[in-house]
Amino acid sequence: MAVAKEEGGEVAEPSLWERMEQPAPVPRASLTLERIAAAAVEIAEEEGGAAVTMRRLATKLGVTPMAAYRHVSGKDDLWALMIDRVSRDLAVPDDAGDWREVLRSYALRTRELMLAHPWMALMPTSVVLLTPSRMAVAERGLSALDAHDLDADSVMAALRAVTSFVHGAAQAEIAMRDYQERNGWTSGDETREALAPQMRYLIGTGRYPVFEKYALTANRKDDRAWEFTFGLDCVLDGIGQRLGI
Repeated sequence: MAVAKEEGGEVAEPSLWERMEQPAPVPRASLTLERIAAAAVEIAEEEGGAAVTMRRLATKLGVTPMAAYRHVSGKDDLWALMIDRVSRDLAVPDDAGDWREVLRSYALRTRELMLAHPWMALMPTSVVLLTPSRMAVAERGLSALDAHDLDADSVMAALRAVTSFVHGAAQAEIAMRDYQERNGWTSGDETREALAPQMRYLIGTGRYPVFEKYALTANRKDDRAWEFTFGLDCVLDGIGQRLGI
């Protein structure tokens, strides 16, 4: 059980991350936050994010649910540990130069991470962001923008604009991939063929001429990486234009 400490005359429990950095009270403790995080990630990778429950975790660890609750207060703590664990290699390369290169690298690496661990798309945004690993990457992006003597509100808003784009785009990509897998469609062509009756009716109403043009002439319908980087560059162009950097 976490040891309470005094803050302003009131007893407060150390945060999850404070406890993570503290040595285990028992040198050979069989259950640690690191072990809990690793087990939870394994469950999510093998069975999906929805399978990660305190009871399932306890079973995998070979302990009682109450033993797990002595280390994490509930699912939010568990999710945070999982996000932090898989995000440890997310750091922007040291040779990344200006603010645009830093934010672009951050965005591309985050997309890759989410596609590799699709259960991340289920996580609440606050949990995804507020972990040591994620904060370290955010700090790098904020510092790259702050170097241009911008006000604090603009710096944070710009970073959040990039983060929102990345998470929205990656979540949509994961959802489509899941939809295709559930229906047994292995390619974009198979997906479009299966949905063709609906599409023909909608296009046939004459209400969507630009969408019809896209359907008939677009060459990159299944190139998700290109679509992502194009959208990302539009966001970065907008930030640069708006902030004059």
